[in-house]
Amino acid sequence: MSGVLDRRDFMRGSASMLTAGMALYSRDSDMSKGEEPQNRDSLPYKVKFYEFSEYEISDTCWALSVGPDGRIYAAACAENVPGGLVKVVRYNAEKDGLDYLFTVADKVNDPSNSGRATQSKIHYSFAPSMHDGILYMATHVTAPPFDQLAYSPWLSWHDEKRCFRGSALLAFDTKTDEVKWWDTLIPKEGCRCLAHDEERSQIYGLSYPRDHLMAFDLKKRRRRDLGRVGSINSQALFLDQKHRVWLTNDYGHLVRYDPDKDRLEVSPLALPHNPVFQTGWQSFFYDVVASPQRDCVYAVTCIPNPMLVRIWANDDDWPRVENLGPVSQDRDPTTSVWDHCGGLTFAGDGQLYYVAQRWRDPVYNPMPAGHKDREGVVWRFDPATLRREEVARLEHPKDSAPYIARGAVDRNGDLFLAYAGQKPAGIFKVEMPSDRKKQNAHLPIRVWG
Repeated sequence: MSGVLDRRDFMRGSASMLTAGMALYSRDSDMSKGEEPQNRDSLPYKVKFYEFSEYEISDTCWALSVGPDGRIYAAACAENVPGGLVKVVRYNAEKDGLDYLFTVADKVNDPSNSGRATQSKIHYSFAPSMHDGILYMATHVTAPPFDQLAYSPWLSWHDEKRCFRGSALLAFDTKTDEVKWWDTLIPKEGCRCLAHDEERSQIYGLSYPRDHLMAFDLKKRRRRDLGRVGSINSQALFLDQKHRVWLTNDYGHLVRYDPDKDRLEVSPLALPHNPVFQTGWQSFFYDVVASPQRDCVYAVTCIPNPMLVRIWANDDDWPRVENLGPVSQDRDPTTSVWDHCGGLTFAGDGQLYYVAQRWRDPVYNPMPAGHKDREGVVWRFDPATLRREEVARLEHPKDSAPYIARGAVDRNGDLFLAYAGQKPAGIFKVEMPSDRKKQNAHLPIRVWG
């Protein structure tokens, strides 16, 4: 069909985008095939939704992480509510429900009626600490003051009464359920995402709206601005074995901070993207997860037609990046569809799980009559064979659930997913088959949000 991108043509096009300093390898796989939707009753994984019923104004859940105790923590955000606040919740396996632990504003003395933009959100900013049982978290800014309908960080930047006080960094002790201390991580700005270098006692965060990489020394309680990355926030940071921090800039280039050199460096090559209708602009990280062996990471980008990539950051001067292909169905490049992918998680079976959107398309996916136009599909991906299999579909009480932010596996081996769509907000539990579960499946633990 004229104008339709063939998968192998895309792979050849991607492989031709080689430059000195970084090698891109493409692998032909079944990743982008438009599989026929399976019958839900035949899927082997049971799914249950837990809404934030005790916090009815909550409208999104962006942050979800396993804590150092192996339990699942999530952020019940009220980001579109004037004066909205974020609450931290935890999944209770004994009662198969949610425990509401605390409201962040209460712990950091920043009340909802202050007149300022509020502590309304935790956005990809949980980071566990294994040696002391601390779960670090940092807040983000979205909700307007209690007496305004909208908020602009730039308009209020110099307004002492309206300006956001700043991202609060909290140290929550999962052994005692106490907030041990808090500090301001980024004055006037929110924290988009967080990472924790436990060996060096450093917390790294990415600021919004200025898009600066920040470092916080946990021993000295001192923050440093490491420099501006761009104008569009990467949605994830990751660390390599050399203690370097990795993220992406506006054009999809890998950026790293090397603490030994104390400098930011930018790679010469953009991450894989569709060359038919994309240039790499806004091809930034959405989600990144380390392999169980910690020798590489798997990542997806935050633009239409997102790619799954495998990055070997520990190998050479600049990493080897493998393009594993699109994560969603075949598509017509002349139509506008934002086919989001998130929730990347390695489970106890050593397989990668993620959620990608599937939508009604008259050519590539003519769904049957009565089927929802869009849905979130849970995929299991084999890193060895590069083949994937649909294992579950997510059902929200009011609609399908095509947008999943983050995922994590708890100490019992079950998969949890943060839902960021329409109300009611909440989280999904995907119960793993017994032959794919193991105790302490969350280890080695993910140290970034």
